Amino acid sequence: MIERMILISSLTLIIHAAETLSYAVRMAGIRTGKLAIALSLTGMIVLVSRTSNIAQGTMTGKIVDLARQQAGIHLIDSFRIILLAASIGTLIAIALYPSVVALSGRMVAHLEQAGSIPRMAKKLLGSRRILNFFYYLRMPKWEMARRILDNGLPKRFMLMNCGVTAIYTVGVLAALYASYLPGHYSTGASQASGLINGLATIMLTLLIDPHVALLTDKVLRREAKLTSINGVFGALMLSRLGGTLLAQLILLPAAYWIKSIVPFL
Repeated sequence: MIERMILISSLTLIIHAAETLSYAVRMAGIRTGKLAIALSLTGMIVLVSRTSNIAQGTMTGKIVDLARQQAGIHLIDSFRIILLAASIGTLIAIALYPSVVALSGRMVAHLEQAGSIPRMAKKLLGSRRILNFFYYLRMPKWEMARRILDNGLPKRFMLMNCGVTAIYTVGVLAALYASYLPGHYSTGASQASGLINGLATIMLTLLIDPHVALLTDKVLRREAKLTSINGVFGALMLSRLGGTLLAQLILLPAAYWIKSIVPFL
């Protein structure tokens, strides 16, 4: 049980760190003027993290089965540990943001030269360039946070992203916990995570992505400063962190809500 919890928590940490660091790849694309190439790398990162999220749900479902069979397993505590791993992963990504922006700039250049991701990976892994990774390490500075604060935080934008992130983060766990609650339709409740994550993705596409895309376009046309989009990415990362913390609060209410609506679906 402990080994399984460590594996699931580690996978959750990596998923949320990777999704948060996708902002750093976008920023590198904007800085280098090669946004389309950077977006292909971003798409790969998001695809891997979403696929890993499916694997995480399957492994977490085994914990629910064990909780039904064995006494003494506090399922809600286990789920809160997993959510804590999501917050830690996001926090680590925020700390690594300057380093990944610098490193992604080089990756974008290598991808342009190689022409494909497999060729780029072969080129990087088959040479001493992998040792140059340490050259791009940047220590996070309070100055970065101060620049974000100086530009002003878009509060409404951050609240929306925080809410969407909380829904996406808690979706699988709330559905699994709903299936654990006494009552009928346990199988139906466990399958509700796909619907919840789908709604969260739609909200992200409708509410968050257009704002980022419009500002990115203005920066590329030099109608807005580069610091403005950097501030938006900073706000996105901070609100993602807030969303993972909010997920702790809505875990139980979301589980009971899922349990109540499943009979009507």
